This record gives sequence, structure tokens and C-alpha cells, in this order.
Amino acid sequence: AAVVGDGALTSGMVWEGLNHAGDLKRDILFILNDNTMSISPNVGAVSAYLNQVLTGRLATRVRTETQHILEYIPRVGSRVAGLAKRVEEMAKGLVTPGVLFEELGFTYVGPIDGHNLDHLLTTLGNVVNLRGPVLLHVITVKGKGYAPAESDAVTWHGAAPFEVETGNFKKRAAPMTYTDAFAQALIKLADQDDRIVAVTAAMAEGTGLAKFQKVHPARFFDVGIAEQHAVVFAAGLATQGMRPVAAIYSTFLQRGYDQVIHDVCLQRLPVVFAMDRAGIVGDDGPTHQGLYDLAYLRAVPNMVILAPRDENDLQHCLKTALDCGGPAAVRYPRGAGYGVAIEQEARAYPLGTAEVLRDGTDVLLLSLGTLAGPALEAAERLERAGISAAVVNPRFVKPLDRTLIPDAARRIGRVVTVEEHMLAGGFGSAVLELFEELGLGAVRVARLGIPDVLVEQGTQAAMRARFGLTAEGIQAAAETLLQPRVAEARRGQGPG
Repeated sequence: AAVVGDGALTSGMVWEGLNHAGDLKRDILFILNDNTMSISPNVGAVSAYLNQVLTGRLATRVRTETQHILEYIPRVGSRVAGLAKRVEEMAKGLVTPGVLFEELGFTYVGPIDGHNLDHLLTTLGNVVNLRGPVLLHVITVKGKGYAPAESDAVTWHGAAPFEVETGNFKKRAAPMTYTDAFAQALIKLADQDDRIVAVTAAMAEGTGLAKFQKVHPARFFDVGIAEQHAVVFAAGLATQGMRPVAAIYSTFLQRGYDQVIHDVCLQRLPVVFAMDRAGIVGDDGPTHQGLYDLAYLRAVPNMVILAPRDENDLQHCLKTALDCGGPAAVRYPRGAGYGVAIEQEARAYPLGTAEVLRDGTDVLLLSLGTLAGPALEAAERLERAGISAAVVNPRFVKPLDRTLIPDAARRIGRVVTVEEHMLAGGFGSAVLELFEELGLGAVRVARLGIPDVLVEQGTQAAMRARFGLTAEGIQAAAETLLQPRVAEARRGQGPG
């Protein structure tokens, strides 16, 4: 058996499976859990069809009247029986959504109340004995049994800690999240440029675009759980002179990778991908880790990739992406920023320019994105140990700064790259490729990132500590690279 949510019916992959199953005619049970929600309310013609057929006043009346009429149709004689069957099928097509699935070769059962467990279990016991593909349509209420969740299914899709008695979430004092910083920056930029439009794939709340929708409703598009379509739709808008920003979680953009290449990069269209949840995502676990985007985007020609170091830098990176004139991606993590002040105006950086955050002579720390904070702290710890560490914020993964980074590496001779991404194909790999191209083989390089493992569920802090993506981990990597130098420094400090 396979369980499919009605929100997933906006995705082409589900229909591919249904189409194939109907053709195979094997014994398989599909359970459609219909609660009119995915994460945000469902969008699209299929969702509207299901809702209208099930709840429309006309449909309800026709359903009742048809049952009365059918009671008076004789069931004898082949011609009369055939007529009765056709009338019944026509009525069924008017008052249930089953005809949609029956045309695909399914036996349709339902809809039934998914919260009536006795009826549900009895129905399940019956349908498993049916031959061929069967679709059981189950109606449920998202958050059933807990009033606050029933009344606000969007907020309660992934609930933070809360008080059970009141349903109030436990508030924690925290800086602005990167999601909110993105939404704020996009609204501000859209206020200044009416070509900017926003696209999401059923994640208006999660990506922060619900805020954009309130300010610019006519320039907001939710395409449903359909990332492939989201990318192509954004590409189409770009061909008409718009500046689309497609806000999609890093892990979900993988679903639209072919479209990124074929429909955006091949034509060098000015589509910006705002990749939220890039890096370690925490409690959402291995299915949602945003640890692969650099590898799969860096390989595509015409793509510009940026990683802001804090929430203020995010607005500048977004402005840069919008102004670059071609495909661009801005990656930023889940969670709160550093609480830095947000400048009034966003400014675009020259392409491929890094910035020096701290000068040093013994080791160069190339920290990507928000790992600039731990890198600066590591530099302070190293200084107390007698080691001078330079810290550079690359800003761009593609194109890399071909002047500042190589010059600093050539001068210092020892480099530690730090990234919240898989080591294979990531930022450190890009740096090594650049050094090889420029003949900097004598520079010693250590790379910090995620090795060839699937990162399990756990808090962001715990997972970052496990893989050395902390001030302590960066310090240790630098000291390992500088072992003779560290021993000399410690001898110079004397005992204690």
C-alpha cells in the first residue's frame, strides 16, 4: 500500500505513479489522505476539484436527489440495467471525485471519514481483497483532536515547544531569522523594482514569502508542491522581463535540477534561487539536509552562487544576485542570525569579490557563509595560543575571488576551508581547483565540512560540533595544519 497526501497531487511524480499503476493493473492499494492541506493550504485545479466535488452545495443536493431517483429505476432486463448503470456512473461523476481516478484504471472507494476508526478499519479489511489497483479516498482534518492545531494547521505543521493547556508557543528571545531577513530584504527590493516577483512551491510560510504576499499579492505565485514547475514558471517570467526570485529549500531544489540546467542556465535567464535551509537543518533530519546544493549548482555554467555571512549581508547578496543579469543562487541556513544591525540600503557586490575580516600571517581561514562567526572566534583563540590567523569571507562560491584568495594563500602558505556542506564537490573543492589552476600546489590546505556520510537527525549545534564546524573545531584543524608551529608557540609561552 502507498499513502499519498492530497497536497502531493500537485506533483507530477504522483501522477506518473498513478498512471503506471493503472496501466500495470497489479493489486496495489493507494490511500489518499485528503485534508485539503500540504504545509500551507493546497493550490491548483486538482485541489479545487476535490474540494468542490466534496463540499459544493450543488454536488450535495445532486448526491441526495440521485440516490432517491435510483431507488425507482428497475433493475431487470439488460437494456434497463444498462441504462441504470449509465445513470449511476453519470451521477457518480457529478458528485464524487472518483471518476478522475477510475479513468486511470483504479477502483475508487470513498470518500470515507478517516477519523471513524471502526469504519476505516472495516473498509481497509474489505479493499485489500479487491483485485487490481484500488484508490481509497480518506477525508481527515489536519491537527484533529487538538483545537489550536485544527484552527491553525499551517503554524502547527511543525510545532515548536508549546504549552499544552493553552496552545501558546514558548517564546525565546532570539535575533531575526535568516528566513525573515530574506523576506524583509525582498520586500524592500521589490518596493524599488516592480519587475521583482516571488515564486514558491507550497512553502509560503516556511520561506518567508507569506510576508511578501501580504505586501505584493499580485507579484506572488504559489505553484504547489511542484518544484520542477516552479523553476520553469520562474524561467518563463524571466523571458518576459520580470526578475523572479524562487524561494525553495535547498533540499527541494534538487527536484528541479534538470529544469535549473535546461530552462534557466542554458538560456542564461535572470532567475534567482533563494535557497533556505542550506546546511544542517536540525530536527527535520536526513531527508531535509541542505548539504548538496554547492556540488550540484557549481557544476552548471552561467550560475552565480553566494553565501551571506550574516542577516545584513544577506540583503546585499540578494541585491547582487538580482543585478547580475543571469542565474544566481543565494544559500542561507535555518535559524536565527547574529542580531547584527540591518543597513538601510542593499548594495550589490562586484562579482567574484571576497572580503578580509581579519588579517593574519600564520594560517588563512576561508569560512563560507555564516561560519564566519565561528571562524573569527577561532582566530581569537588561536591568537591567545600565539598563532596569527587571517579570516576571509569568500561571499562567492562561484565565481571565486581570483585575486584576494590566491594572493592571501600564496603569502600565508596554509589554508583551512570551512563549509556547512559535503566536502565532495563543495567550497573546499572549488578552492583546491582554483589553486591547481593557478599553480599553488605548495599551499597546504585542510578542509572542514561534512564527510561522506548521511547526517542524521539532531540539533544544529550538536551536528556542527560533531563535524568540527565550531570555533573549537576550526581552531583544532588550524593547529593540526600548523603542528610544528604550534609546538614552537607553546614552548615560547612557557609552563602554565
